[in-house]
Amino acid sequence: MAAAPKIDLSKIRNLGVIAHIDAGKTTTTEHLLFYSGSTHHLGRVDDGNTTTDWNEEEQERGITIYSACIPFKWRDCTVNLIDTPGHVDFTAEVERSLRVLDGAVVVFDAQKGVEAQSETVWRQANKYSVPRLIFINKMDVVGANFAKALDATRKRLAANPVPIAIPVGAGSIKDSDRPFAGTIDLLTLKMLTFDPSDSGQTITESAIPEDMQLEAEEWREKLFDALTAHDDKDRLTSAFLEGKPIPLETIRTVIRDQTLAGLIHPVLCGSGREHIGIQPLLDAVTYYLPSPLDKPPVIGTNPKKTDKPEKRKADPKEPFSGLVFKVVADTHSELYYLRIYSGTLKSQSRMTNAGKGNKENISKLYHTMADPTQRQELSEAYAGDIVALIGLKDSVTGDTLCDTQHPILLEPIQFAQAVVSRSIEPESSGDRQKLTDILNLLKKEDPTFNWGIDKDSGQTLMNGMGMLHLEIKKHRMERDFKLKIRVGKPRVSYRETLRSTRRAEGECIKSAPGAAGGGQFAKVTVELEPTPGDPSIFVRSRLAPDTLTPEFEAAAEAGVRGALESGNLGFPMMGVRATIVDAAKDDQLSTDVAFNMAGAMAVNNAVRDNTDLLEPWMRLTAQVPEEFGGAIIGDIGARRGEVIQFEVQPDGIVAEVVAIAPMANLFDYADKARSLTQGRAAYSMEPLDYRKASDDVVNRILHPENYV
Repeated sequence: MAAAPKIDLSKIRNLGVIAHIDAGKTTTTEHLLFYSGSTHHLGRVDDGNTTTDWNEEEQERGITIYSACIPFKWRDCTVNLIDTPGHVDFTAEVERSLRVLDGAVVVFDAQKGVEAQSETVWRQANKYSVPRLIFINKMDVVGANFAKALDATRKRLAANPVPIAIPVGAGSIKDSDRPFAGTIDLLTLKMLTFDPSDSGQTITESAIPEDMQLEAEEWREKLFDALTAHDDKDRLTSAFLEGKPIPLETIRTVIRDQTLAGLIHPVLCGSGREHIGIQPLLDAVTYYLPSPLDKPPVIGTNPKKTDKPEKRKADPKEPFSGLVFKVVADTHSELYYLRIYSGTLKSQSRMTNAGKGNKENISKLYHTMADPTQRQELSEAYAGDIVALIGLKDSVTGDTLCDTQHPILLEPIQFAQAVVSRSIEPESSGDRQKLTDILNLLKKEDPTFNWGIDKDSGQTLMNGMGMLHLEIKKHRMERDFKLKIRVGKPRVSYRETLRSTRRAEGECIKSAPGAAGGGQFAKVTVELEPTPGDPSIFVRSRLAPDTLTPEFEAAAEAGVRGALESGNLGFPMMGVRATIVDAAKDDQLSTDVAFNMAGAMAVNNAVRDNTDLLEPWMRLTAQVPEEFGGAIIGDIGARRGEVIQFEVQPDGIVAEVVAIAPMANLFDYADKARSLTQGRAAYSMEPLDYRKASDDVVNRILHPENYV
């Protein structure tokens, strides 16, 4: 067991690779690991043997499902690489990864450009102010178009793509007069070719082909136009305008500064399949993406004084703070992934969970590979690093761990609400408790997955982000936990929200001691307020000091939170702030149970006839042959949907339809879209928001017997 090496924090890169599904992200990642020496063979997605897609389900489906964290070395830097899923059902994996990353590489398909999930991950990166490089992959495929892909990022992402490398050719030998053969570095004005015989490890630098000389100079001029537009310190502008030579390091420094400020997004290109352009991408990661020192101090609050902000710098000497961003659960133990923002963390130590107020034991620390079973044990780790640890009991994704003497509560990670439910039951009634235990484990590791009991039917329901999401959970229970189960047809996960602010009292008063059942006494007054624009549930106490003991206050809060899970119509609430404003206790009769019940009763009284039913809506993007556009639009209208964009691509052949529609009407959309387009449609959908359900939808839910 060893301590993590005490390296210069400026030489750490916490890097994410994000993209739409099938953009070649995992293949690109495989090359990053191979060229860095972290792996000794190049895995192929088609062969199911990639390093990061280690899970059997990932290998069978050929997609990334779980984010993987792998440290490796490149040049003089240590890169903590996180490969994330591209499928929209697993957007939580991207969300929690971006929350703790410092920089990202966004991979685009050179033929398809910006796709639906590309927009989602770009917005997520904007949310966390993550500096990005753009890698335009698949320059070797039919229809690859570098300039078109660049233009799509400008128009659809409001990005400022600035190429620092351009392709030599496009497409393959079979379909192109000038197939993709290498790249031109616009900083050095040299052509780079990559030897296919050793999987691109040997790079040859040569002069730019004569017929591309003018084109390269034009692209270089565009690069300097972009850089000088923000060159406030005149490090480039005067020299460029006067035609003077500019040192390479100066150009790289300016590119880095503008990338970190979010002013530009440097663009590189290549082909993972043809082993072209990956090493320059690795160089760019070290040159232009931030280290932990480049990020501002992390800001949180003091959990004991919620109005007092706290800051922590990326310094091993600062008080320790870190954020749990991922939990991997199995029947034996849980592995917790942690981003260390400040201080030093040692194995066999105790830290505080700032949100829950309890102590957690840090039994062991690790650096992990893609497969969590492969680990390097550490004695200690430092600010800026990403580590895995075991020993925690009550922590979940989004929790803050910190030094007990210097508490700080970091902003938690916000996740989208589940939109689809399926009933689930064990084949054997004797496995019912095992099912409950497994569902709780899966809920602990995946914040977008939850489960509950339907109060009307008594069925156990599991809830998730989409059909594939729940299908993966089903297979996980069967494959990893050896549980035989039956699942029902999908159903929509409805929500409720508050119509208006209301204050109500709840009480639990039972007969005094001596009477049957013993005595109980508790009164709780709660004020519920709608929070438009914020879908979360927030429960707080504003009781005067000494009104209740901490135990009674915590029990009342738990009762309030529990009642908000079932609303007025039986669905979880969203967009509500609950404040406990008053309470009363009896020194002899009050108990935790009484305050839990009183808190729940107060909520029930406040929501009675005071909620609206909400249904999930989805954003749907379909690429279809233009001749079938009308049929697709008509079908969307029949599903209570609304087309918000119809655009025929420049080739005049393919049309892109962007629409919104309620989830309840989209379960059979895949089959219908294939039928309407003779199997030629490609589509994706993602959760958009929750909207007030129509009276007809409400009546169908409350009175299904009338719609048989």
